[in-house]
Amino acid sequence: MNIQDVILGLLSEKPQSGYEIKRHFEEYFSFFFDASYGTIYPTLSKMEKLELITKESVRQEGKPDKNIFTITSAGLDQFHAYLQRPAEKEVLRSDFFMHLYFGDKTNKENVDALLRQALIEKQAMYDDLHQKLKDLDPHLSPYEKLCMELGLVQYEAFIKKIQSVLESE
Repeated sequence: MNIQDVILGLLSEKPQSGYEIKRHFEEYFSFFFDASYGTIYPTLSKMEKLELITKESVRQEGKPDKNIFTITSAGLDQFHAYLQRPAEKEVLRSDFFMHLYFGDKTNKENVDALLRQALIEKQAMYDDLHQKLKDLDPHLSPYEKLCMELGLVQYEAFIKKIQSVLESE
């Protein structure tokens, strides 16, 4: 999976601006895929050159022109080819896990602080995703809802495990 496939998927639903694409990443994908404007806009430019999308500048009163991106038939073909491929093996890159793995190389206070901070951050992520799910629920497809629910399950399991470790000390 790469950002290009994700953007093609979003544009397969409807034409969108770069801002709308970024907002979708923040609202729906934030718990499993991240992309900044610095990644999105260069990708859109590359996709336009590859003729996977087209760009239309729309005039706005008192604001800069807004670029609306639309998927082409070639882009739709590429997106459908992506969906037909098996899902890639997930690769988790986590600085938290790396610190934890080497926890025996430091003192207990550092590890406890690491666990407490991770608990706070994961709880905030859980709360944020839970609220998004509540707010978006009527507008979600069954698969979008399942995706968010699976994210909540992962967060909840992490939180429970860290809580049990901290309580057992």
